[in-house]
Amino acid sequence: MFVIKNYVTTGGTVACALAIGYLMQNGTPAQPRGERASVDVASVTDQASIIPGLSEVVLTSSAPVHGTSKETRSDNRFIESSRSEPVNPIDCTLSARATAVPGAAARLVVNAPCHSNESVEIHHSGMTVTQRTDAVGRMDMTIPALSEYAIFLISFEDQHGTVATTHIADIANYERIALQWQGETDLQIHALEFGASYGGNGHVSAETPTEGAGQVVRLGNTGTGDMKNIEIYSFPAGLSNQNGSIEITVETEVTSENCGRDLNIQSLELRDDRLRSKDRTLSFPECSRTGEFLVLNNLFQDLTIAAN
Repeated sequence: MFVIKNYVTTGGTVACALAIGYLMQNGTPAQPRGERASVDVASVTDQASIIPGLSEVVLTSSAPVHGTSKETRSDNRFIESSRSEPVNPIDCTLSARATAVPGAAARLVVNAPCHSNESVEIHHSGMTVTQRTDAVGRMDMTIPALSEYAIFLISFEDQHGTVATTHIADIANYERIALQWQGETDLQIHALEFGASYGGNGHVSAETPTEGAGQVVRLGNTGTGDMKNIEIYSFPAGLSNQNGSIEITVETEVTSENCGRDLNIQSLELRDDRLRSKDRTLSFPECSRTGEFLVLNNLFQDLTIAAN
């Protein structure tokens, strides 16, 4: 079951951020900052002898052994020890930076040189979305924020991660609803603003070319079966000069992959500066109805907008 925890409301995100910061600055408890671990050669040799395939291991030191010279005579010739050219190690430093951008959103840039073309999970205020780095380990995306003091947790499959934070000063001007799920099922948020009809101006979705005051954004890493997807509808309620309501519906197609199955989804709603989340289960009809579209009218309450 795909369950997302709201890190901001529970304090989990702050704890993770502080823990990561502490470890980055102070090292692990087993190896404090500024100290180097020593190795007992005899102990390591004894351990190696009991591991299959390592019984012939001989540990050497870079320092010359007492009583020997740097050169060895053989047949009246001097043979100097071979030395391999030093190899510059790859800098695997993982970093992330979040910057507030217009529209109560954050631009998140991740640099992970040793994680090229890899999936990465972004966690923010209960949202979890899967993205992918490029050939040099870089990811650049814009995320509609769900909290004023936005914290983003970045996590790779090998458990490496980092944290980025920023202040979203204009978030009080926006109301948002988000829907997240896992898998290849396609869920679409449709907003009909102030009595708009389908296909007309004021009908807003991630797919339709029509325009409205609000906007739907889709986030996710398409092409993977376990991808975590999000659609977010944002409306600038604090900047609107209109009165009325906005009808919110969700549409999805019945396919051979989801027919007869249950899909775990989660809704998040930012209204009146309060964030609420709810776990839900969507049951798809039998496979004889493959190709039909479902219109879900009861996942979200209509937004009520008052002119400012």
